[in-house]
Amino acid sequence: MKIRSLLAALVLVGAPVAAWAETLPPDLAAAAHAYDEAQVHSDRAALERLVADDYVLVNGAGAVQSKADLIRDYVTPGFKLDPFTIEEPVEKVHGDVALLGGRVNMTGTDGGQRFALMVRFVDTWAKRDGQWRVIYSQVTRVAKP
Repeated sequence: MKIRSLLAALVLVGAPVAAWAETLPPDLAAAAHAYDEAQVHSDRAALERLVADDYVLVNGAGAVQSKADLIRDYVTPGFKLDPFTIEEPVEKVHGDVALLGGRVNMTGTDGGQRFALMVRFVDTWAKRDGQWRVIYSQVTRVAKP
């Protein structure tokens, strides 16, 4: 996966990544934390569970991708995302829909090459059948100062 593809995969909600505010509903905070961990640990089963089947990602290059694309990018051999922290977090909850995002300095390894980039992102979560799922994400690459 090249850096361009990496921008497609960077749909982040980041904890140990980062602790979500205590104002989030506990089940949403737990789902967001599990999603963060799944990304860092390339956990296919958790990603399958937490990402809605009709998920849409608008990646850093402006291309539209699916749940299958997202999961493929995170579990590709040779890809490893380092733990990250969300700066300038955005947390908006409106009933059974929530927007979680912020700015993240991303580092990791892709095909044996180290990478570092900064992105802003937003993940839209929806509570469906009693479970929070990511339904939409948008990632924008930010030039480093």
